[in-house]
Amino acid sequence: MNIFFFLIQMVDPTLAEMGKNLNEAMKLLEDNQRKVEEENEKKYTRKDIPGPLQGSGQDMVSILQLVQNLMHGDEEEESLQSYRLQNVGEQGHMALLGHSLAAYISVLDRDRLRKLTTRILSDTTLWLCRLFRFENGSAYYHEDDREGILKVCRLVIHSRYEDYTTEGFNVLYNKQPVIYISSAARAGLGQSLCSQLGLPLSCMCRVPCNTMFGSQHQMDVALLDRLIKDDIESGKLPILLVANAGTPGAGHTDKLGRLKELCEQYNMWLHVEGVNLATLTLGYVSSSVLSATKCDSMTLTLGPWLGLPAVPAVTLYRHEDPSLSLAAGLTSSQAVEKLRALPLWLSLQYLGHSGIVERIKHASQLSQRLLENLKNQDFIKTSVEDELSSPVVVFKFSPELPQKDHMLQLGEQLAQLVPASGVDIVELEDEGTCVRFSPLMTSAVLGTEVQDVDQLVDCLKMKVPVLTCTLQLRDEFEQEVKRTIGLAYVEDLSWPGLGVVRYEGQNEDKQEKDIEKINNGLLKKLNELESDLVFSLGEKNCIYIGMATEDLDVSELVETIAATGREIEENSRLLENMTEVVRKGIQEAQVQLQKANEERLLEEGSFCSLESTETTYVSKVQGTGITPPPTPSRAKQRFPGQKLFRRSLRNSDGFSETSSVSHIDDLDRGEPRPSASPVGQENPEQLGQSELLTQETTEDNPGETVQTVGPDCTKSEQEVSLR
Repeated sequence: MNIFFFLIQMVDPTLAEMGKNLNEAMKLLEDNQRKVEEENEKKYTRKDIPGPLQGSGQDMVSILQLVQNLMHGDEEEESLQSYRLQNVGEQGHMALLGHSLAAYISVLDRDRLRKLTTRILSDTTLWLCRLFRFENGSAYYHEDDREGILKVCRLVIHSRYEDYTTEGFNVLYNKQPVIYISSAARAGLGQSLCSQLGLPLSCMCRVPCNTMFGSQHQMDVALLDRLIKDDIESGKLPILLVANAGTPGAGHTDKLGRLKELCEQYNMWLHVEGVNLATLTLGYVSSSVLSATKCDSMTLTLGPWLGLPAVPAVTLYRHEDPSLSLAAGLTSSQAVEKLRALPLWLSLQYLGHSGIVERIKHASQLSQRLLENLKNQDFIKTSVEDELSSPVVVFKFSPELPQKDHMLQLGEQLAQLVPASGVDIVELEDEGTCVRFSPLMTSAVLGTEVQDVDQLVDCLKMKVPVLTCTLQLRDEFEQEVKRTIGLAYVEDLSWPGLGVVRYEGQNEDKQEKDIEKINNGLLKKLNELESDLVFSLGEKNCIYIGMATEDLDVSELVETIAATGREIEENSRLLENMTEVVRKGIQEAQVQLQKANEERLLEEGSFCSLESTETTYVSKVQGTGITPPPTPSRAKQRFPGQKLFRRSLRNSDGFSETSSVSHIDDLDRGEPRPSASPVGQENPEQLGQSELLTQETTEDNPGETVQTVGPDCTKSEQEVSLR
C-alpha cells in the first residue's frame, strides 16, 4: 500500500497535505502518458517561459507540467525515457519526502526543533557507524562529496597547529603542512583542497602508484615513506593522507593496513574514500577493505549505492575534542543544519538493515557473475585488484589494440545494447581505454538484474569476434590497396573499421574537384552492392570501410573498388570527350553555314538580312558502336544468396547465410543500403550520350544538315554536307 495513503490520516493537517501534494507531484512528473494525453493542450518549452511573473498565478498542475517539459527539453517522445527519474520507488519517495519535512520541521519552536534534530542526528549516525563497522564515530552530512575531506583537513590543521585559531596562516608559513594523495585519486582533488584551504599547491604531494612491484594502481608505500622523511627534513609538517578503497577509475584498493601503520608512525591522519567501502556492510569483507575501519575518517556516498535520490554524502570520523570539530565545521550549533540527515533517517528506516545489505550484496554478485563469464572469453583481459570481493569490473580487448577507438566504439555499443548494465568507458593511465562495470554506482538506480549481465556477455560474444576479424584483415587490406594502381591507402588512427581508401586514378594531374566527384560516385556505387560491409565518406574524399567478418575476400573487395573507380573515371572522361567533339562540330558547322550564306548572298547580288537559325540537338543512344571500357572483375561462382566479398569458410559443408560474426552493422557508421545492380552493368543515364546528331535548317535550304558522330571520328568525317 502506498506510504502516502497514511499521511492523509495524520492528526497534523499540514503534514498530511504536504505528503498528499508530494505524492501527486511525483505521479505527475513520472507519468509520461500525460504528455500524450495533453498533446492538444498548451505546452511549455524554454521559449514559452514568460518574462514577468503572472499576476493571477497558476495552479499546481500547470506548474508541474512546466517543470516536466523543462526536464525533458525539446527532445522527441521516444527519447524521453533517458531523462526520466529511473527506478524511483517508495524508498526514493521517502528520501524526497525528507527534504519537504525538513522545511516543515524548521518552523517548529526552538525546544521541539532541538529535540527532534538531536534524535534524527544521533539515530542516523549510530546506524551508519554500525553498518560500516566504524566504532565510536561521529558523522558529518554534506551535499558535495568533497566537502567532508575538506572539513577533515581543517580539523587536522586545528589539531596540529595550536595557535592556528588566533594566528591563522602565520603558523602555517613557519611550518608548511603537507597533504598526501594518490596519483590514482579523482581528478582535481588536490587542487580543490588547496584552493578551499587557502594553501599553495606545494602543500599537496601526489604519491605515485607501484610501477615495478605489486599493483600498478596501489599507492607505493615505500616511496611514500621516503617522501614523508624528505618533507620532515625540509622543515615541513606531514598532516594527512588520502587513500582509496576503490579508485575512481578501476576500483582498486590501497594497502590500507600498511598505510595506517605509516600514519601512526608519523602522527598523520588517514582518510579513506571509494566505492569498495560499501562492502563493509556485508558478512564477508576482504582484509584489504576491512582495514578501512581502523582509519581516522571515511566518506560514504549512500545515494548511488542504495538508489536514494538527493540524499547527502556522509563522512564518518573519530575525534575527542568537540570544540575543534565545531571550529572545523564538522558540527554545527544550528539545528536546521542538523536536518540534512533527515532524508537518510527516513530512507534507512524504510529499507532496514536487511534491505541495505541486500542491495549492496546484489550489486557485488552482479560483478562476480560478469567477472566469472569474462574469464572464459578469449581476447578479453580484466583488471581487477581483488577478484573475490571487488564490486568493480574493468575489462578490455586483448591483445592490445592499435587504436583506443576500438574500445570506445565497443563500449558505446555495449551501453546502447544493454542500457540497464550501466557500463561506461574509463581511461586508465596504464591500461588505456577500458569498459567499466560498476553496479554499486548504477544498479540500484537502473534496476540491473542477472539477466542484464548475461545479455552483456552475449553481446560481447557477438561483437568481439567481429572486432578480432577486422583487426586480422587490416594489414592484408592495406597491402592490397598499396599494390593496386589508382588507389591510395589512408592511415586514420581514429577509425576502428577495416581501413580507409581513396581513389586517385592514373592521372596524377587530376584536379581535386574531379577526385571528389569520382569518390562520391564510388561511395554511391559501393553502397548499392549486396554486401555486409558499410561504406562511408570521410575527410579528404576518403572511403571508410567498416567492420568485417572472417570470410571477407579482401582482394576481391579492393579489386572491385578499383574497377568501380575506373569505370566512373572512364565514363566521366567519355562524356567530357563527347562534349568537346560536339562543341567543335557545332562551331565548325556554324562557320560553314555562315560562309555558305555569304556566298549565296554575293551570288544573288543583294544584301538582304539573314533570318535567325534555330539549332536542334537530338540525342540518340544507339548507332555509334562506341562502348565504354569493360569493368574488370572476378567472375566467381556464388552460392544462392551469397553476398559480395564473402568466400566460403573452410571445413564447412556449405555456404550459410547466417554466421556467428555476421552482425557487424552495429559497430559501423551508416545504415543498411538497398540492393542494386552489380558492378559493371551499363547504365545509359550515367554513360551519357553515345551518339549526337546535330541538324541545322535554314529557310532557303531546308535540306542542309551538319552531322557529328562519335568521339573517335576524324575531322574529315565531321564535314558539312550540302544537298
